[in-house]
Amino acid sequence: MDPQELRTLANAMRRRDLQAVFEAGAGHIGGEMSVMDILCALYFHTMSVDPNAPLDPKRDRLVLSKGHTALALYVVLSEKGFIPKDEISTFLKPYSRLNGHPNRCKVPGVETNTGPLGHGLPVGVGMAKAAKLDGDTWRTFVITGDGEMQEGSNWEAIMAAAQFKLDNLTLVIDHNRLQQGARLADTNDIAPLPPKLEAFGWAVEEIDGHDMQQICRALSPETAVVGKPKCIVAHTNKGQGISFMSDNVAWHHKVPNEEQYKQAMAELEGAAL
Repeated sequence: MDPQELRTLANAMRRRDLQAVFEAGAGHIGGEMSVMDILCALYFHTMSVDPNAPLDPKRDRLVLSKGHTALALYVVLSEKGFIPKDEISTFLKPYSRLNGHPNRCKVPGVETNTGPLGHGLPVGVGMAKAAKLDGDTWRTFVITGDGEMQEGSNWEAIMAAAQFKLDNLTLVIDHNRLQQGARLADTNDIAPLPPKLEAFGWAVEEIDGHDMQQICRALSPETAVVGKPKCIVAHTNKGQGISFMSDNVAWHHKVPNEEQYKQAMAELEGAAL
């Protein structure tokens, strides 16, 4: 897909995500809107994955460390063909396998269970190291939130990745400047992130996390630096595409009422034109 096709698809998946949150009466919609472009680019442009062979040992891996945005991943997996599209309507319902955090034992395409923050990157480091030990060329991608980067376990993993020269590992930080209940700057302000990652021996690139051309280029193997893991600091907006949600901390975990839902859907539909 070219960047325009990816933008159109990402916006359609935002609308499906919004509908599912509204119908379920729960969800982490703000962060789902901010990460959707990145997920779209990964699954429909960058990663080598096959929904007919979800456990192919040569597949690329994605770890969604910010597991509370599981619905965004489910929507993308359904669009890719890993799960039926109509299954999204079961999100959070009794006996549904589409829970509030992704479960690799239940959902094809989910690489590891996530939810407790700070766990995904250490797992991703292990995956990337395994590929190196086996002499394989598949790549590992990890998506974290910026608030999640306050977890010390991430920095231990960052040190290990540099030590092992894991140039097959890419960390994408969804840098939307907000976390649950507050702005990043008002809790433990770890920004700016690039110099910190660079000091740990990583190759770092900053991008507009809603610009498909920039996202695809940054994710491409051509931009890798031999012997260094890569970090993409993606500047995003929480609630992207919806005026009253954008950059609004209240929408970390909140459900729109009917009037808000109609307005948000109309804005997302208009953006797709």
